[in-house]
Amino acid sequence: MRFTQVLRGTASFAVLAGLSAAGVAQAQTQPTDTPTVDSIVVTAQKREQNLQDVPVVVTAISAKLLQDTGVRDIKDLTILTPGLTVTSTTSEASTTARIRGVGTVGDNPGLESSVGIVIDGVYRPRNGVSFGDLGDMERIEVLKGPQGTLFGKNTSAGVINIVTKEPEFAFGGNGELTFGNYNAKGVAASVTGPLIGETLAGRLYVAARERDGFNDVVNGKGPSHRDQDADQNFYTVRGQLLFVPNDEATFKVIADYTKRDENCCGAVQLRSGPTAAILNILAAPGVGLATTAKPYDRIAYSNRGAPSGVVDKGVSLEGNIDLPWGQLTSISAIRNWRTDNGQDSDFTTADLAYRVKDGSNYSEFTTYTQELRLAGQTSKLDWLVGAFLADERLDSKANFLYGSDYEQYLGRLLSRSAANPAGVANFVAALTGRAPNTTFTAGQGLHDSYNQRAKTVALFTNDTWHVTDAFDITAGLRYTSEDKKLDTFQTTSDGGVGCGIALTPAGQARIAGIVGAAATPTIVGNLCLPWANPLFNGRGTTQKRSDKEWSGTIKASYRFSPEVFTYASFARGYKGGGYNLDRTQSSNGLPSGGQGVLPILDTSFPAEFVDSYEIGVKNTLFNRTVLLNVTGFYQKFTDFQLNTFLGTSFAVRSIPEVTSRGIDADFLWFTPVHGLSVQSGFTYAKTEYGDQKVPNDPTNALALLPGSRLSLAPRYSASGSLTYETPVGDSLKARFNVGAKYSSEYNTGSDLFPPKLQKAFTVVNARIGVGAADDKWTVELWGQNLFDENYAQVAFNGTLQGSSGLSATSATYVPANDTITYDAFLGAPRTYGVTLRSKF
Repeated sequence: MRFTQVLRGTASFAVLAGLSAAGVAQAQTQPTDTPTVDSIVVTAQKREQNLQDVPVVVTAISAKLLQDTGVRDIKDLTILTPGLTVTSTTSEASTTARIRGVGTVGDNPGLESSVGIVIDGVYRPRNGVSFGDLGDMERIEVLKGPQGTLFGKNTSAGVINIVTKEPEFAFGGNGELTFGNYNAKGVAASVTGPLIGETLAGRLYVAARERDGFNDVVNGKGPSHRDQDADQNFYTVRGQLLFVPNDEATFKVIADYTKRDENCCGAVQLRSGPTAAILNILAAPGVGLATTAKPYDRIAYSNRGAPSGVVDKGVSLEGNIDLPWGQLTSISAIRNWRTDNGQDSDFTTADLAYRVKDGSNYSEFTTYTQELRLAGQTSKLDWLVGAFLADERLDSKANFLYGSDYEQYLGRLLSRSAANPAGVANFVAALTGRAPNTTFTAGQGLHDSYNQRAKTVALFTNDTWHVTDAFDITAGLRYTSEDKKLDTFQTTSDGGVGCGIALTPAGQARIAGIVGAAATPTIVGNLCLPWANPLFNGRGTTQKRSDKEWSGTIKASYRFSPEVFTYASFARGYKGGGYNLDRTQSSNGLPSGGQGVLPILDTSFPAEFVDSYEIGVKNTLFNRTVLLNVTGFYQKFTDFQLNTFLGTSFAVRSIPEVTSRGIDADFLWFTPVHGLSVQSGFTYAKTEYGDQKVPNDPTNALALLPGSRLSLAPRYSASGSLTYETPVGDSLKARFNVGAKYSSEYNTGSDLFPPKLQKAFTVVNARIGVGAADDKWTVELWGQNLFDENYAQVAFNGTLQGSSGLSATSATYVPANDTITYDAFLGAPRTYGVTLRSKF
């Protein structure tokens, strides 16, 4: 029984893999046959079901369509999925997915994901952990809306469920060579087959890819001499063993290892503010910031570079055993992921501040997970019960160091005026009474350590009652208990000498004698920024929190006919609370003149919840060759976790209310023209903050949020893919694919400052291939972002480079008062090349 199911599953997946076109071999041997929607199988409810029988919004993408559109990782996936946005910021490790405009900013490892990533049944703790070449994929399912009942916490916005190809008992393999612009080179190979008769099969996938950087780098006086940024250089190995001892059991072991050694990510200037003049005084002659920014010249200014290293490895064991009353599934996994990064933190050629990649600036996750499920069915009930356990250890260390120009830049910044816009040299020395360049000595700064352990236990059930042949009711419930403990130790390597002077009465009197009493608090605050603050030096804390929460769903579905399936659902999702892993300061308890310098002891933030309502119809039309699914949704989030950059540090704010309402639509058509298929989708999402003022925002940095649309939340997005495959003579075939993704305008910054607005844009990919009818060889020409569309992934404020003009008493943005230099991480430019494939 079990071996037969494995063979049937392999055949079913092969059909799904060919759904993006009619399949030329099938068209040649059965010219009247056309693929149907019935072949699309998903596991959105942790059991195999036809897509059109599942009361969940699912975009299912086959292996062939993923290949045709050049999808190798979750960032590429956006071309095929409306309502999905994936961005990277300070490094590729800071990759974040958003669904229907809801997601998590990825720069803070203490903040968990809103969109869960599951690969072969194994949950990944952060989106960036899942970034990389996914190898031989069977399919990807994008589940929209909260999926906490079956997929657990941190799926409050949705799930990306990735299923890779299993080993097969028929020997075969494939390979590819890729060459492209930016000196891109790639090689990948996969082999599968029996190892011991019909009992043990294996699959091995290996790949290596490298590419020059998308950005040219002006590095000024160094010390970095890298002249490119946003390059690619990695290799990956993934092996699987499938053991089928008898007809009642299967066991699968998967092990993988990926290593990346790249330079990412430098930023370009969207707009240069007036502080650029000071920076250019300090930079090497002729290599300062351009007065008029030209971001799409793709020139990054960076004297320190952005080296980045990632190692991702893990092993999992999945067992499926048929019992008299159901099927028992066990998935055990251990994974380790580490990223080490350096950064030019001011993104200029002046040497202001930096993070050094020396083993003291990294994040490392070690995760143990165990899931048990028992599922069965009767004539009236499909039932499933399960348990999930996780032990996650996060070890994070951070450094942030002064560059050789930091003291002079800060002094000029604090002393500038309309009459002297360049400021005064050695002004900090005058304020502190120390010799020049000894208050903030180059190479000194913060060295912080965070060790967090999270232990999770969850029990869940998901059951469908077949009230009649047409009417079903599905109910799911999950109880999650999570304990988190965070140990923090922070040091300021020079003791925070400059701030220490400024906090003394004598120091404040000295400052007041130079700038006046009214300006003294501002001066003290700037001398006591988080990385310079002696109150953090030698500070160790331990924090603990426990969350015990219920989440669940109730769905009712009715099939009016074999062609029309309708449903309505309610779901409550949950995203765990946690801790902000950065220095933050408060003014509470300090004397006048010391505003904003008292370390915040409690860095925790509460859990996030969402209540979601959906009503949908799934249509299977025209002899089951057309899929047309439409769903209306309304989601209300409470205590929404917003990670935002305050100009000097990251902080997590709990937003009282966020709502998202709109429509999702998916369309698939296997046309009467043999080999021609069309897949498309549309999402309208009005995702907005509530009208309440953001709590704990004394400087009004987030004053523009109430009532506004969330960042990276386009109101409209649409995707489309057209594939055509046709015979060429008796022994060849040709294959064509074009895919496109449209996004309406959205703001890319969490503070919603208007200069961070990204206008509407469309990205188009295309691929043309010619090869043998039996796929023994294929040559493909391809282009990504074919029309070289310019767009920014994320825009942000340059460190210590201007002010928005907002004040504690004014929530009105006045463009003339905004002096910020805005930086941005750009989307990928046009790439093109040729891929040679072979199959045996």
